[in-house]
Amino acid sequence: MKVAVLKGGISAEREVSLVSGAACAAALRGEGYTVVEIDAHPDTIVADLKRVAPDVVFNGLHGDWGEDGEVQGILEQLQLPYTHSGVAASKLAMNKAWAKDIFALHGVTVPQGRVETRARIGAGGILPTPYVVKPNGSGSSASVYIVTEETPALLATMRDDEGLGDAPVIEPFIPGRELTVSVIGGKALCVTEIVPQGEWYDYEAKYVAGGSRHIVNVPLPEGVTELALRNAEIAHRALGCSGVTRADFRLNDTNWSNSADKNQSEMDVVNGLVMLEVNTQPGMTPTSLVPEQCQSHGMSFGALCRWMVEDATWPRTPKNQQKLDALAP
Repeated sequence: MKVAVLKGGISAEREVSLVSGAACAAALRGEGYTVVEIDAHPDTIVADLKRVAPDVVFNGLHGDWGEDGEVQGILEQLQLPYTHSGVAASKLAMNKAWAKDIFALHGVTVPQGRVETRARIGAGGILPTPYVVKPNGSGSSASVYIVTEETPALLATMRDDEGLGDAPVIEPFIPGRELTVSVIGGKALCVTEIVPQGEWYDYEAKYVAGGSRHIVNVPLPEGVTELALRNAEIAHRALGCSGVTRADFRLNDTNWSNSADKNQSEMDVVNGLVMLEVNTQPGMTPTSLVPEQCQSHGMSFGALCRWMVEDATWPRTPKNQQKLDALAP
């Protein structure tokens, strides 16, 4: 079977995608596939795919164009089986404001917030500090600001940062812990806590060696793990996702951690679990969050990449659920 691995792309996450794509291509070769790597670009992708004539397309792109339904639409038109989510799910998940509305309709707690213009944000006084400003349609923590003090320099930087897009999302900053849950074929695996070595989980913490520490199957207050797993699955289904996704959360357990009466504040901790977003094409290197969780369930990186190829379809619909039994916690 010939697999075309799409990597690179044109977004701010290009460098991340190049790394993910190369890692997946190497893993798939190790699994016995014939692999052709394509540095994808809007002007050449159709010609490249027609020239390669793959049996399956492994979409290793991140960010604008590659993760927001655009490339998925091209693959649908070419009638090529491909990995990850389809057009609608990709577009919904990439728009943080839309996705949050959908999650809330399904009973998942999300941060309060809204979309604003950069000019309005740059004027200051948009929310009480601390608050978060981030692009509505990209990932990898690029152009994300945690505003603890509205200095003139910071306000000007946000106003002029084109990486935020025309309509960024603003949200109250949620203190506490960074958690993430992988979902494969609709089934949540486990909870990982991400402990950044700096002040917060920014681009460097995600991608620079030693930038963060991952605690897989982290012990959490009673009820939190179950809720995180359930909400990750709900969000995956609510968006209509396929294949692999990763749901990111914040857990505000500050009061619980400082409380002498743990039982009294237990429900407050469960209520402090807030979903930030769902990533339909998460990072895919052997040390990325999704492969780490799979490894904890006995699934190697090569086996994960093989599962994704076997799961690929056109039109893009979920399948392969019967092969997930071995991943049960």
